[in-house]
Amino acid sequence: MITRESLLKEACRHLTQAASVDEIAAALAVLNDWANDDGKLVRLFRFSDYHQTLAFVNAIAEIIHKEDHHPELVVDYSRCEVRYGTHSVNERKGGLSVNDFICAAKIDAVFDHSFQ
Repeated sequence: MITRESLLKEACRHLTQAASVDEIAAALAVLNDWANDDGKLVRLFRFSDYHQTLAFVNAIAEIIHKEDHHPELVVDYSRCEVRYGTHSVNERKGGLSVNDFICAAKIDAVFDHSFQ
């Protein structure tokens, strides 16, 4: 069973199998504000100004580096869109994996702790 707490305890690993439809639904149920957008796990984070937006990007950089799982980041004055997908799943066709959910939970924890 996927819980936010279980995702926070996990570490990313090399995967070749995509998450199932049921796993994606279970993860989205515990990852508030994230959505499956055409095979990408996406969330938009909002901030009061550019300084706070960049502070968030710098804060999540440590997680991204440690987990060695890199999202697409779209940074604007008062927002940052994070888009996760796993290129190595489904014979390189891409899709979602548990690594995406692990990183999403860890990024949420940073946001909840430091930016709300």
